[in-house]
Amino acid sequence: MFIRKKRNKSGSVSIQILQKRGRHNKLIRTIGSARKEEEIEQLYQEAYRYLSGYNHQSQFAFLSEHDETVLAFLETLSNDSVRVIGGELVFGALFDTMGFDVVKNPLFRSLVISRIIYQGSKLKVTQYLQRYEHRDISVQRIYRFLDTFHRHYKEQIERIAFEHTKKILGAIHVVFYDMTTLYFEAEDEDDFRKIGFSKDGKFQKPQIMLGLLVGEKGYPIGYELFEGNTFEGHTLIPVLERFQSRFDLDRPIIVADSGLLNKENIRTLQKKGYGYILGARIKKEKESLTQKILALKFDADGDFGELQREDGSRLIVAYSDKRAKKDAHNRQRGLKRLEKRVKSGKLTKEHINARGYNKYLKLNNEINVEIDYQKYEADKAWDGLKGYITNTSLDAKTVMGNYASLWQIEKAFRMSKSDLRIRPIYHFTKRRIEAHISISFVAYAVYKELERLLYKYRAPFGIKTAREIVQTMYQIDITLPDAGIQKSLLLKMNEEQRMLLDIVRAESG
Repeated sequence: MFIRKKRNKSGSVSIQILQKRGRHNKLIRTIGSARKEEEIEQLYQEAYRYLSGYNHQSQFAFLSEHDETVLAFLETLSNDSVRVIGGELVFGALFDTMGFDVVKNPLFRSLVISRIIYQGSKLKVTQYLQRYEHRDISVQRIYRFLDTFHRHYKEQIERIAFEHTKKILGAIHVVFYDMTTLYFEAEDEDDFRKIGFSKDGKFQKPQIMLGLLVGEKGYPIGYELFEGNTFEGHTLIPVLERFQSRFDLDRPIIVADSGLLNKENIRTLQKKGYGYILGARIKKEKESLTQKILALKFDADGDFGELQREDGSRLIVAYSDKRAKKDAHNRQRGLKRLEKRVKSGKLTKEHINARGYNKYLKLNNEINVEIDYQKYEADKAWDGLKGYITNTSLDAKTVMGNYASLWQIEKAFRMSKSDLRIRPIYHFTKRRIEAHISISFVAYAVYKELERLLYKYRAPFGIKTAREIVQTMYQIDITLPDAGIQKSLLLKMNEEQRMLLDIVRAESG
């Protein structure tokens, strides 16, 4: 007989015991089903105990003296003898290799690893450590650590992350910057947590702003926190100047979303000698320039043209077949929705504005709202066009390639928010909030490093699968009955587990 994990259509996993009979497997018993990883593991252990008891009764009726001794020893073992060790073997090793072990506090290490493999409140972290690693750490001890961590270690862990990124890239010529909001499970504001524009759609919850600076391919450099109602355009220059002075950066080229590089920021960057690349809002350029944009000839997918702007920067405009199809599809879909609303007769002149596809509305006879189809048709000329503004001397393809890499920082936010679940935040004091973000930053750096190694060694699985594999690596703690010596033994690993461990050890030595 054997144990099977069956994934159901509902998304849950059933733990079943089956028996091989000829060419078929017969279901002997379903232990139960669950969705959460820890509950699935509990059901698996229950199935294992059931199977062990069944085998003991039916299959081991005739044992040798040696077998009886071995079996008697095994029966002294309990679930408390087995603990998950994969987090320490994989993420703990990378934590050390990258240099974060200079923070001589084992609790920091535990919190970083837990943030990667088991996200949740600090109370849930203590439950995880106790249940799976047999470590008793009180939540009060964690809070005391958080109260001092950020003040003592933030600059140190940023320095480690920067040096590691510099080691990987060789030199940092281009940096990517973006902002996101992090909301709290609380309704009250204070001097730090403010109600503001939320990119998460949590407009009624207090939040803070997180500015993240990364190098090429999303490798982390540093971060900064701002009050929740801070305008994101006011954060770029202070962050750059802080890291410029701390790390002696050689005036890297800044790649950012157009919302961050407003006119004031652009003037400041030019004055301080920074190069920049940003997405252009080509439809909102001056009419003299928009006419030149529409006069450009694009004969094939990937064609581009270049124009000069009044401030001396270059405007690169590129055409994409894929983008053209997407633009046309979105515009047609918007028109259908608009036609439906016009037909309902509920639109008034107040709806005639520049928001979305309302720009196609017009007023007829000062009474009736109707669609301006000429304006709709004229918009076709912009299908497939994308603009880039830069003050650098880089060739157009390099500029476009660098801007295309901006998705790496978006990926960094996705990894932090979904994979590491940096949000929502359950802390309420500023120092604990800052410590939580610091720990999450280190967790992202370690997580990103494993992703790099999986790609470097061409592993047949990705980072999310690797994290699942980590949670199935076990160690058994035993006491030899005669000698009374305590030993810890790794349970035999399968092929994926061995491969993952070999990749980490190849890098960490």
